Amino acid sequence: MRWRQHNLIAVGLLLPCLLVVDWQPACEAKEPDSFQTVERRFQLKLEELHRAHGFPGATAAFVMPDGRVGTAAVGLADVEHKIPMTTETRMLAGSIGKTFVAAVALQLASEGKLNLDDKISTWLGEEKWFAKLPNGSDITLRHLLTHSSGLTDHVDSVEYANAIVQEAIVSGDPDFVFGPERLVSFALNKEPLFAAGEGYSYTDTGYILVGLIIEKVSGRSYYEEVGERFLKPLKLTLTSPSNTRKLPGLAPGYLAKDNPLGLPPKNAEAGTMHFHPGNEWTGGGLCSNPRDLARWAMSLYGGKQFEPRWQKELLGSKVPIGKSNKGFYGLGVFITESELGTVYGHTGWFPGWVSSMAYFSKPDIAVAVQVNRDFQASPDAYASELVKVVLESPR
Repeated sequence: MRWRQHNLIAVGLLLPCLLVVDWQPACEAKEPDSFQTVERRFQLKLEELHRAHGFPGATAAFVMPDGRVGTAAVGLADVEHKIPMTTETRMLAGSIGKTFVAAVALQLASEGKLNLDDKISTWLGEEKWFAKLPNGSDITLRHLLTHSSGLTDHVDSVEYANAIVQEAIVSGDPDFVFGPERLVSFALNKEPLFAAGEGYSYTDTGYILVGLIIEKVSGRSYYEEVGERFLKPLKLTLTSPSNTRKLPGLAPGYLAKDNPLGLPPKNAEAGTMHFHPGNEWTGGGLCSNPRDLARWAMSLYGGKQFEPRWQKELLGSKVPIGKSNKGFYGLGVFITESELGTVYGHTGWFPGWVSSMAYFSKPDIAVAVQVNRDFQASPDAYASELVKVVLESPR
């Protein structure tokens, strides 16, 4: 039983980018299409994807090199009540939240408040549970951020799934939330997958530990840190913590009726979730919208957020995802090569929603998309299709 069908779903964001092979620089003699024309074509492509794949609804956005933002929406936010999806509709962004967690950690490092290569025992060694953490004495903060710690993932454990079923479903308590230490407990006393720094395995547990370190170092909650450092300065007004069941502007998400945990096939009603999203915490932990996500990708990966030294840490601290060395993971970012240069981004999955954001370095364009169905939906592939539309016209 799996709470999150992660596998390497996030890698899917990157590989479809290799499909974008037909883009050529525009002829200088051709008059550029207006921005409105490009945005309209973007909308039509999203409508085409909607017809082809049959998801309830979706929102998408792109950011041009000059900062102009185009948006699109299609289908229904709420099928039963016939509420249309709009460009302002919000959904949980899943693991895309890890990009913010890594950015907070990196900014703290740039301020000299922590060191990426210090052992995590520096901050967590006195916790009662620390001695039971696999590879605990050898793991560095960089290992956690790059999924190279050798830790298992509590999200994939039978114990975690059973606990969620018992506490949140059987007991009928929709407000039930595990604390971060309890989340970590599901990974304790397990055999490490490999020695710290000697491999790659995606783990939310590692990012829960990063959240604990951020709070220890800063003396504030993670959500206070991410809000003051990034959400407010960048005016990401459609992005907020998913630490409550009531989330304004939320489109309900739709799950398979036979989902492993027996969750309701519709996860929210009137902006209030049927179960508490707070168990994700720094494994994701944000409710957002493609407009904000595309702008975040442009700022973060386009070199507008960090000085060169720290940008190099963000993108250069990468470990290979598999033996082929065709994909890498940096500090909270999947990295691969395509016809459009290096592609940086992340996907997110949360029961009922899937999301994708990507920054294509060669044309300097960011794209994000969210869908309110978590099965039979490939937002990573959708992002690749949508960016093609933006690239069809001279800019």
